[in-house]
Amino acid sequence: MKLSCIGVVVMSLLAAPLAPAQAPAAKPATTPPMGWNSWDAYGLTITEEQFRANVKSMVANLKPAGYNYAVIDEGWYFFNPEDRPKPDTLHYAIDANGRYVPVPARFPSAGIAAPQPAPATADVSATPAPDAPKLAATIGSTSFKALGDYVHSQGLKFGIHIIRGIPRISVERNLPIADSDFHATDAADTTDACPWDPTSWGVKNNAAGQAWYDSLLAQYAAWGVDLIKVDCIASHPYKPDEIRMIRKAIDKAGRPMVLSLSPGPTSLENADEVGSLANMWRISDDFWDVWKGDGKKDWPQTLSGQFAKTAAWAQYAKPGNWPDADMLPLGQLRPVPGWGDPRATRLTPVEQRTLITLWSMARSPLILGANLTQIDDDTVKLLTNRDVLRIDQTATRSGQVMHDSDIIVWTADLPDSPDGSIAIAVFNVGESQVLVNSSWEAFNLDPAIYRVKDVWTGKVLGKLKSIESLTIDPHACILYLLKK
Repeated sequence: MKLSCIGVVVMSLLAAPLAPAQAPAAKPATTPPMGWNSWDAYGLTITEEQFRANVKSMVANLKPAGYNYAVIDEGWYFFNPEDRPKPDTLHYAIDANGRYVPVPARFPSAGIAAPQPAPATADVSATPAPDAPKLAATIGSTSFKALGDYVHSQGLKFGIHIIRGIPRISVERNLPIADSDFHATDAADTTDACPWDPTSWGVKNNAAGQAWYDSLLAQYAAWGVDLIKVDCIASHPYKPDEIRMIRKAIDKAGRPMVLSLSPGPTSLENADEVGSLANMWRISDDFWDVWKGDGKKDWPQTLSGQFAKTAAWAQYAKPGNWPDADMLPLGQLRPVPGWGDPRATRLTPVEQRTLITLWSMARSPLILGANLTQIDDDTVKLLTNRDVLRIDQTATRSGQVMHDSDIIVWTADLPDSPDGSIAIAVFNVGESQVLVNSSWEAFNLDPAIYRVKDVWTGKVLGKLKSIESLTIDPHACILYLLKK
């Protein structure tokens, strides 16, 4: 196809203006968080040895570019994570107050947890009948404090993942809630089960429920947690009462923590509410290394499908609040990825560049999912391009300004960039080459002659008054910095 400035349809995002610049908020995540999460490479199975090895690689390869969050995803409290498809056989690690704690066989620095009886304050009259199935649990007092200290000693920040609610094993034993007169059954809503996770019950919006979340966040603050990713709370189902309780508990704990909500897609109608409570929230269901689906199912989220979602959410990005397009499934996704077989990312080099460009123009958090112990130079180079990261971290507003057939165009304002005050990305989401001939006005830019730098090649293209005879391959993009 041929695109010219004649007849071009210029579309602003949902007829809404680009998000205005705002001063940084006095809370965590004044810029989009950057870091690494264990899920895409290790699923439920991460161990301390593997985690420390990834932290070591992160310090060497990504920390200099600003990546600083190291996050342990779901399942750190399972003795036997490989049995997750058979939840009745799972063996959990909990403390005497019913809170999940790390399994010492997987995280040796957590301490030693010998099996102990339930505390004497447990209300055994509320437990199931003797012939009811019992979930296996080891009660101990292990802790992530030592591991958090290690992460901090490397100049990084420490994060963990939890499922919202209260463990079913804690409700089964009706364990006491720390620093309160309540027990687990006072807080648990046993009519509210996460549709896809069998480990916890929901939490009632009452004093006992707040006491439960207060006890959790006090524990995590003592561990040195800097980011808490809470799942089964942003969508299917959306649980605003529990989000509010968690927010209140974080504030009460007194340690700044980034609050990340999953899964997506968070509804746009809840944008203001989640923005007042959380720092980042998922805008799509789980994103994986797929360009386009087969049309038979809508999971996982594809890269081509992420354009519409990032465009719809761009106006809500501001200091302290970052719509999250999900983790980056790049590099080696092994040994036990959260979805699919062990593999190198399925995204082609061209698609990987498009992925990073879109996430950065949308000012999404940049959380890598690769096995960092196997990261290659090309992936490091992709993730550490200074101009790309400058867009993600310092743009004051951004948004989609055109969607014409297979061409999608975004712009972003960069007030502090030495190489240009405007970033422009032109994407070809189609299956054949496109030829772009267009004036700057077609992209809602001032009609001027700009000094143009190609971000991905680093070449200065000279002074241009328009884009002329630019060929873009399928699934590819160009990313320019413009300076008057």
